[in-house]
Amino acid sequence: MKRFLIAFFLFFTAYSVVWAASPRDVKAFDQIIAEMSEASSPIKRYQAWFPSDEKPGTIIVRASERRLYLILGDGWAMKYGIGVAREGFEWSGEFHVSMKRQWPDWTPPPEMIKRQPDLPKHMEGGPDNPLGARALYLGDTLYRIHGSNEPETIGQAVSSGCIRMANEDVIDLYNRVRVGTKVIIEP
Repeated sequence: MKRFLIAFFLFFTAYSVVWAASPRDVKAFDQIIAEMSEASSPIKRYQAWFPSDEKPGTIIVRASERRLYLILGDGWAMKYGIGVAREGFEWSGEFHVSMKRQWPDWTPPPEMIKRQPDLPKHMEGGPDNPLGARALYLGDTLYRIHGSNEPETIGQAVSSGCIRMANEDVIDLYNRVRVGTKVIIEP
């Protein structure tokens, strides 16, 4: 009986360690983000005066300002710092959130692998994944509003087209919007 209990304890302990490290364990990874001081955005989010004719819940990205606004209504918006596309990768238009994912996997498109051959072909979601804690997929494009494992890039033009946010900010935004949310990307 003693051997059985020891074996059970060792199995359970080993299983728990593997389970706690699984990329699919959203709460565990979210806790890591909450505890990481380096995860903080260099640009803090706050509620700002932002008169708009858009409905509450609409996202407006102003790439030139390197800011994302979530319309709250009555002239107010939640204002977030973002990282934007580097020169030559800029884009604009009107889209809708087509999908939301927590700790998304990442598969770089062939064009990106051609530019950066050392990139992995696929990466499981988790703290080391460049898509960060959450992703909002924009229409049928390859572009996303997503977290980042490089919060120091927030406020800069460094991406291949996606809108980057600090992980704690993208979690906040993710919790406020739904699939179907209107997204306006301005230059």
